[in-house]
Amino acid sequence: MNEPLTHRCCPVCQSEEQTSIFAEANYDLSQLDEYAFASRKLPEYMRYRLIRCPVCELVYASPVPAAQSLATAYEEASFDSAEEAAYAARTYGRLLPRILDRLPNRDAALDVGTGDGAFLAELAACGFRRVMGVEPSSAPIAAAKPGIRDWIRHGVFREGDFAPESLSLLTCFQTIEHLPDPAALCRSGLRLLQPGGAVLFVGHNYQAMINRLLGLRSPILDIEHLQIFAPAAMKEMLARCGFVGIEVRSIVNRYPLHYWLKLAPLPRRVKMTMTDGLKRIGLGHLPIAIPAGNIAAWAFKPAAHPSLEQASPHA
Repeated sequence: MNEPLTHRCCPVCQSEEQTSIFAEANYDLSQLDEYAFASRKLPEYMRYRLIRCPVCELVYASPVPAAQSLATAYEEASFDSAEEAAYAARTYGRLLPRILDRLPNRDAALDVGTGDGAFLAELAACGFRRVMGVEPSSAPIAAAKPGIRDWIRHGVFREGDFAPESLSLLTCFQTIEHLPDPAALCRSGLRLLQPGGAVLFVGHNYQAMINRLLGLRSPILDIEHLQIFAPAAMKEMLARCGFVGIEVRSIVNRYPLHYWLKLAPLPRRVKMTMTDGLKRIGLGHLPIAIPAGNIAAWAFKPAAHPSLEQASPHA
């Protein structure tokens, strides 16, 4: 992570024009620990320089580390959030009825950035005949339940690992911000999905009220996040990559109280003391639902679609 950083243009619309600084860089690599690239961690409030694209409204980091350096950081990350992953999987599972009846079948589903595979159980319960996950970090795979671990492929997502038009559904939850090229995942999804198949994403929305109120103390401004979406940017990316029937909705997240406290803009020592106290009196694991500034997006591959070059002229 100490090699030179590389400048990039907007990863959604490729614009370099009239860019404006959303937040200046603020990080010290020496202060990062083994959880710096782990899911649902304690925020460090560090970030690379963030730019707001005036064309598609995406906020993206530039300059950034090389993709291989990031892959190594994720491979080595620790994992201690199985409880939170189970809550997240149930939240995302409640989105599935919005799209299941519109799919051509339930032959196969792939979850990119699956962690310990908690959402794979939701997919299996919905009747998908083949359920697969991809996860770059070894620690969450080791923590996966034995029956689910065999469904997870260890490594970064590679389109070539899957047959064209073999999937009914591709999902990616709170991982789209971490990808060096999120539009590449969408283009791969279009090729891997059967006609009429769907993608389902969940990501952060920097325009949400809670994130605007928190400002630079919002946990979504993080060194892991190479881009942060707004509804317009999410729609733009999916449309440019050839998807139709695009919908973007705000969602309510449900997590234990101790996790919400972890995200609060308070000094670390205060948060840890309060968390320990809440757990001792039995309130730390109380589930609380909060509109935490996240959006869900789903979209479909056209049932009869043009070639990818025609479908995504801006890609």
